[in-house]
Amino acid sequence: MDQHRIMIIVAIVVVVLVFAALAWLLIRKRRSQQLRQRFGPEYDRVVRKEGDVRRGEGVLEWREKRIEKINIRPLSPPIRSNFTNRWTNVQSQFVDDPKGAVSRADGLVNEVMQARGYPMGNFEQRVADISVDHPVVVESYRAAHDIALRHAHGEASTEDLRKAMVHYRSLFDELLGDTPERKEA
Repeated sequence: MDQHRIMIIVAIVVVVLVFAALAWLLIRKRRSQQLRQRFGPEYDRVVRKEGDVRRGEGVLEWREKRIEKINIRPLSPPIRSNFTNRWTNVQSQFVDDPKGAVSRADGLVNEVMQARGYPMGNFEQRVADISVDHPVVVESYRAAHDIALRHAHGEASTEDLRKAMVHYRSLFDELLGDTPERKEA
């Protein structure tokens, strides 16, 4: 009788462990799907860079937790309008001064980020922070920054500078477009 009870207890423990393992796998899979959905192409880039799904997902989860602690806020309509007018001015200067326009576009994007509450640390940290709420345009930000760096070394053509403006514009529009109503949706 004692041996029969021991076998029943062992069987129950094994069943519980199997269910716990399945539940853990299901939770991890669901979390992976949520991260992939939230970060889009940035998910694949980070996982590839980290060389491991778990490490990559850990980086993305850390980014989410970091941004939760920061007060990222939408812009008021007057401030948004001011930035829009300034962008129009920068964009109109491109024809006469492409290099200067790209530099001013970079500065204006940084001002918008700062006005929204993003910390203005080094570029890689800004990209990581932006990727949480704007994963689709974060690659545009990287591309624009890369062109701006090449421009600083005299290695960017006018066409490259035009592309940088397009990239900056996509991030600029995305940052300006976050209204309280849109965030809730």
